[in-house]
Amino acid sequence: MARLTPAGATWPELSVDSWSDTRDTLHMWLQIVGKLQMSGTALINHWWNVTSRISARGLRSPAIPVDGRVLDIEFDFVDHELNLRTSDGRRACVVLRPRTVADFYGELRDILHSLDVSLDIEAAPNEVDPAIPFADDTTHGSYDADAVHLFWQQLVQIDRVFALWRAGFAGKSSPVHVFWGAFDLACTRFSGRSAPLHPGGAPNCADWVMQEGYSRECASAGFWPGGTEGMFYAYSYPAPEGYSDRPAGPQGARWDADLGEFVLPYEAVRTAPDPDATLLDFLDTTYAAAADLAHWDRKLLDVDPHRLDRRLHLDDTTRL
Repeated sequence: MARLTPAGATWPELSVDSWSDTRDTLHMWLQIVGKLQMSGTALINHWWNVTSRISARGLRSPAIPVDGRVLDIEFDFVDHELNLRTSDGRRACVVLRPRTVADFYGELRDILHSLDVSLDIEAAPNEVDPAIPFADDTTHGSYDADAVHLFWQQLVQIDRVFALWRAGFAGKSSPVHVFWGAFDLACTRFSGRSAPLHPGGAPNCADWVMQEGYSRECASAGFWPGGTEGMFYAYSYPAPEGYSDRPAGPQGARWDADLGEFVLPYEAVRTAPDPDATLLDFLDTTYAAAADLAHWDRKLLDVDPHRLDRRLHLDDTTRL
């Protein structure tokens, strides 16, 4: 089989222990920006409106409507700035440097005021414990720019492979996006059927939030900056009978009973001869476990992710 990983792809090594303080600070900054998105945008199914997307500079928000204008916000992990732009031509930035969450939050509020942007948020984090109000958070204040850049480069590679995996599904699927609640990159496939009411239980997060997120039967996969170098995961809601006993794909992948998820260490992908193929094996195998056991209509839902390339190869007169 031909190697799937492009020649120029670099899967960087980054020990979680080496940047955990910075990770936790950045998580809180992402929560603030995510709550601004939630305040200004309409609720799109499963909270897709509040997520960030990978960009050529870092992480970017969608366009946020503000009084007839739009605002977008981008974490630039090259120049290490939080850039804010409005559709009437104004722009401003917050420098990303070692600083407390309280300091970051205060400057960002002042900048929004200077841009005539008014977005009310619940000014405390969700899905973490303890949930220190942003204005009072002097606990988190680390920022290692080199580590953040490496983490973003991890996400660049992961986003690319997840996007290819997403292209193999013709049913309802989320974008590949970053959730600020748990600070994970994820992509979720849906069977088209309703799901049982989710029990909730995330720390400092109302149960109805999770119930909105899991209102439809799904198979999800993602990446979280925990473990040794980061961790890939996959789960199904609701999990069909026998799900945890199914294979998880490549060497190093396994079922984690405590998490209730399949997991695959990032380092198992990074050090593999073909990282892209290894990660796709995990994504495909765990999806198949959920879809087959729950009797999804895979003939309808699954498609060839390379169908455009194959079409152009068969008809070399076609030009797009």
